[in-house]
Amino acid sequence: MNGLRVIPTWRHGRERLYVCLTDGRNIAWYDREAARINLVSEDRREDVLEVLGPFVTGPVTVGPPPVPTPAELARLALHPDDDLAPNRPGEALLVDLDRDPAHRLRTDPRRRSLAAEQTVGEALDRLDGAGWHTLHSLPLPGGDRLHHLAIGPAGLFAVHTLYARRHRVRIADPVVGLGRREPEPLLRRIRGDADRASHALTAEVRPVLALVGPTDVAFTGPPRQVRVLTDTDLPDLVRLGGVLKPADVEALHAMARDRRTWSEV
Repeated sequence: MNGLRVIPTWRHGRERLYVCLTDGRNIAWYDREAARINLVSEDRREDVLEVLGPFVTGPVTVGPPPVPTPAELARLALHPDDDLAPNRPGEALLVDLDRDPAHRLRTDPRRRSLAAEQTVGEALDRLDGAGWHTLHSLPLPGGDRLHHLAIGPAGLFAVHTLYARRHRVRIADPVVGLGRREPEPLLRRIRGDADRASHALTAEVRPVLALVGPTDVAFTGPPRQVRVLTDTDLPDLVRLGGVLKPADVEALHAMARDRRTWSEV
């Protein structure tokens, strides 16, 4: 057995058979109507084909999810209420603070989180000249959100920020310890957010933890899948190998900026 399981679902009125890992992450799906098996990544191609074998009827195409065509993008003309591109870094926190400001004599942790998201957001926005697009504060069902989604030649990255100014950070996957605070399984959440983004965009989204201003970062071992960077290291994303063509970047950005894209994840 290869540890994969098949879960049937309905999405936009069409049946899909999702192939999931034991931790629930989707790595592929079979669209019977389109006669296509879409692979989020090529790493488990043979295992995916094996587990889907009993369900496949007739010849199928196997490969990465197709990027929307220009005609499909034309149908994505957005109402202003559905367009997430204007969101500022920390948009949700800005709205929350405006509606419910804390007492001025108390330390409000939301303001530190906002400062972190603004710092990281500004660093990612500076990548625009290198063929990148960044979206901020993307809402997810259940009240969750992606802090940032960076889309560029090197692929898609779900970036979670953590305010760590003047603190030592200790990482023992999935736990992240910040100074004297109680460690939390933050990496598990970050991987989950990236997986939800992959599901929404039908493309591989890699998780990133962006630490703002730490004095030191130590690892007990390499984190699984999650890339850990400081805010000053974010330009390193530009130096990663090319994965997406400019047309793919634009198409995925058009999908990601549509609020409706995120309604079923």
